[in-house]
Amino acid sequence: MLGISRPFTRGLKAVQAGARRGYAGSASDLCTIELPASSFEGYHLDVPELTFETEKEKLLNMYKEMIVIRRMEMAADALYKAKKIRGFCHLSVGQEAVAVGIEGAITPQDTVITSYRCHGFAYARGASVKQVLGELMGKRSGIAHGKGGSMHMFTPGFYGGNGIVGAQVPLGAGLAFAHKYKGEANATFTLYGDGAANQGQVFESYNMAKLWNLPCIFACENNKYGMGTSASRSSAMVEYYKRGQYIPGLKVNGMDVLAVYQASKFAKDWCAQGNGPLVLEYETYRYGGHSMSDPGTTYRTREEVQHMRSRSDPISGLKAILLEKEIATEEEIKSYDKAARKYVDEQVAAAEADAPPEAKMDILFEDVYVPGSEIKELRGRISDDTWNFEKGTFSNHVY
Repeated sequence: MLGISRPFTRGLKAVQAGARRGYAGSASDLCTIELPASSFEGYHLDVPELTFETEKEKLLNMYKEMIVIRRMEMAADALYKAKKIRGFCHLSVGQEAVAVGIEGAITPQDTVITSYRCHGFAYARGASVKQVLGELMGKRSGIAHGKGGSMHMFTPGFYGGNGIVGAQVPLGAGLAFAHKYKGEANATFTLYGDGAANQGQVFESYNMAKLWNLPCIFACENNKYGMGTSASRSSAMVEYYKRGQYIPGLKVNGMDVLAVYQASKFAKDWCAQGNGPLVLEYETYRYGGHSMSDPGTTYRTREEVQHMRSRSDPISGLKAILLEKEIATEEEIKSYDKAARKYVDEQVAAAEADAPPEAKMDILFEDVYVPGSEIKELRGRISDDTWNFEKGTFSNHVY
């Protein structure tokens, strides 16, 4: 069980040691988890069971996923400070439990969409660290060919990474509509931050999802601060899980990956049974600023951040469970940490060594249509900008 494995890959090449293994489910493979009573709060809803059984291997994989995501985000931090990453860059250090807990609870056929703090979700849904960091550095090998950067990453079943505040919420409702329209027993996790929770389009999406009984889980990642403003200063009501009004809600300890897992599994099952939408609030915390340009200390104290790191860190919390349940020894956990560091370092080096996109005009137009479905010409802003797909050049002139 040593090394780093990818338990939830979605058709992408396995790039880490250890292929995905099935769970036998025998008594020796299972362990009992007892969550604190403070893990959940319900709104017109009975909360999930606090005691449940899960596979020991799943707990190990969750730990490995979280330490890789944290290492990846720390690498992005260093690359940004070295000016190898430019533009916007929003990191999720401290929030790893949300992406990993959700992914552990769903299937590849379920769909996920989120805002711009998306690197961890892209990795959890199957991207390699190289693809994520390559995208941040604008490399052709990046997950969006270097065109999207930090805020726009996509993998099968993961629809971004969306830069416009709150705009992904109605898109998520549309994904849920597609599941229902096609008769699929799947759900969509539509994530947004506390800063986006006051957007009008969020409430419009609630309304449509309830009217059409869509399998949509509206999930607010409440990390306490929208940009540089605390939630209590920007929201008249900070109980985001109650915002659905006519939609049941559930508040979750988003710093506990096992609480996130249990709540997400509950939400997925709720939707799969035809009960319609849910509003979830994952109460979490980001250790860094809103983005790399924000020191994160002008609107909160360093003591507050340190308190969260020392008392509520999701990785440390799961490590304690692994040791308590004798699922792994201290030496084995150190080996996982070492393997994660080695893997991320190798992926950073590989991404740095990759070439940037070639200076070819056709790269600008290659993602407008699915290959093979292009029209003859794509009209430009002016006549000279009209692109001819058959010729692979501009229709009226050649640069």
